[in-house]
Amino acid sequence: MDETVVDIAFVLSGFALLMFGGEALVQGATRISQSLSVSPLVVGFTVVAIGTSLPELAVAIEAIESDVPNIAVGGVLGSNVANVMLVLGAAAVLGAKSDKEIGVNRDALAVVVATVFMAIFVYSGEVPVLGGVVMLTCLIGYYYYTYSVAIAGDDAYDFEDSWLPNKMSVAVPSCVLGGVMIWYGAELLVTGSTNIAETFGVSEAVIGLTMVALGTSLPELAVTLVAGIRGQGGVAVGNVLGSNVMNIMGIIGIASIIGSGIPVDVEFQRDIIVVMATSGFVVWMLISDKEFTKNIGIMMITTYLFYMAFLGGFLEGLF
Repeated sequence: MDETVVDIAFVLSGFALLMFGGEALVQGATRISQSLSVSPLVVGFTVVAIGTSLPELAVAIEAIESDVPNIAVGGVLGSNVANVMLVLGAAAVLGAKSDKEIGVNRDALAVVVATVFMAIFVYSGEVPVLGGVVMLTCLIGYYYYTYSVAIAGDDAYDFEDSWLPNKMSVAVPSCVLGGVMIWYGAELLVTGSTNIAETFGVSEAVIGLTMVALGTSLPELAVTLVAGIRGQGGVAVGNVLGSNVMNIMGIIGIASIIGSGIPVDVEFQRDIIVVMATSGFVVWMLISDKEFTKNIGIMMITTYLFYMAFLGGFLEGLF
């Protein structure tokens, strides 16, 4: 009982750190975009996306070093599904809609490319070191490209207000502090949640795709909701798109290099289909300039909960 109380305390502390860290990161990123005259979408796709992907990176590295690669792969696949269905779905339900910006089509295409990379590796049964190097190279090149296009003035941008002083000397530390809070908040949340799940006899595979993935997606949820509610739409949508690209191209890429390749279990062939379907739906919505209404948000959240129930074995009698 005492251990369960400690785990609950970890979860609650993690929630608090994630929310405050998300606020600091969003405000710092907004001020950085103003100082550099860069679109908030670009900052969301790079600075904020990398910051909120730190939990996934920490989990992936720990999983590889602990010789449990399924946790790394499952965490990334599950996190990407949670990002597009739960995070954007919750934002839509709460009315925190993202503004349409010129760069969103380009970033949506990047999500498609990243997902195709992952699908190839899942069906081949391994993420080789060379594959990781190629993905990291592509990611760095794309970040450079998005920044160059923004600096050249090809991206339209509209800055929103922020309570943070408009100084780089304040904005950068705010982003760093926010990232640190998100990192430790996610660690506390995942540790507590995982211990609680294990107490009830949930398998490691399910923990990777559900509890770990959900826990590491909470930074994206915090940042997206805070950004959307404050009217910082570019940061909100850029964060989700950028995080999904970073999860595959960056995190899996780094993990494959550290682990000298990552074996991918055949069971993930089911989950990559879910990733492709959910990512494809959101990319179609963005490219078609469709509005994420509250009804669509409810549908997205319901679909995500259905997927979680399926992984948890609660729907075994129906299939």
